[in-house]
Amino acid sequence: MEKEVIEEVVEEKDTTEEEVQYKEMSPIRLVFRRFFRSKLSIVGLVMLVFLFIYSFLGPVLLHACGYKWGEITTDETPSIVEVVDYISFEGPDGSTIWTYQIIEQTINTNLKDSPSASHFLGTDEKGMDVFIRLMYGGRISLTLGFVVVILETLLGVILGGIAGYFGKWVDQIIMRIVDIFNCIPTLPILLIASEVLKSWEIDPKMRIYYLMVILTIFGWSGTARMVRGQILSLREQEFMVATEVMGLPIRRRIFKHLVPNVMPQLIVSMTLGLGSIILYESTLSYLNLGIPIPYAAWGTMISSANDPTILANYPFLWIPAGVLIVIAVLGFNFVGDGLRDAMDPKMKR
Repeated sequence: MEKEVIEEVVEEKDTTEEEVQYKEMSPIRLVFRRFFRSKLSIVGLVMLVFLFIYSFLGPVLLHACGYKWGEITTDETPSIVEVVDYISFEGPDGSTIWTYQIIEQTINTNLKDSPSASHFLGTDEKGMDVFIRLMYGGRISLTLGFVVVILETLLGVILGGIAGYFGKWVDQIIMRIVDIFNCIPTLPILLIASEVLKSWEIDPKMRIYYLMVILTIFGWSGTARMVRGQILSLREQEFMVATEVMGLPIRRRIFKHLVPNVMPQLIVSMTLGLGSIILYESTLSYLNLGIPIPYAAWGTMISSANDPTILANYPFLWIPAGVLIVIAVLGFNFVGDGLRDAMDPKMKR
């Protein structure tokens, strides 16, 4: 009899401990636990951390270590270029001896120096250091991506939230506007807008801000449609009926009770959208319609490969920028996929 009582107490104690441990696992902790279980999510996170350290802290650390080159600093140190011809003759013992003679000797003042101790990835056709320009180009691409995605999300949440909550004619008007923006081909519009900015002779340093506005205007419709669909399914739930009975203002119902329930989908959408924004910026810069020379951008640096000579003989001028674009897009996609799986309540714990 005593043994049975002891066993019941132990079982009850174990059950209590399990319940306490389960209650301490918050939803945020569960999301992080699922996220870090995915190997691809960790790989993507490492990629992004590397890019941010490389782009934002890299120039500071290099300058502290004595690396004197900047984003638009040119190196005009003359270097001697020799053209030689190899010849052979027979030695006294019958062996073949090779030697060379200098046919031509010229002075190269700036063009495309190969990687060396003074220039880790060499210099481009204007004598600017490629390694340091990759860092400044990363600042432009990553900053542009984050600012555009945040602005797109804010605009999409506001319009999508209003359309989903009020419905009727308000929903019809906003959704027809969304349909119009979805039908507009984004890339041709961006090309036309970039040419217009060039014709207006906008300051090159300010052109990136106009580019952010243009990308935001033509990129918010997808977020608005997603938010509207989520709110349509949430506004009839019991907690929304309770907020209506309590007399809360409409603004608080939408942005304090509805929008927070859409945040998991929004975070995933923002993460996946960052890669697309970086590709758009790189495409425009590659076509010389984005960030203008001499300022650095990954797409601008790749555009040097339009020259067949550079494409064939100077891979250090365009391959590193292409590799960084691939790392950035893959990193954001891996993290986005990991967040989508981690925030899915149907996934296994």
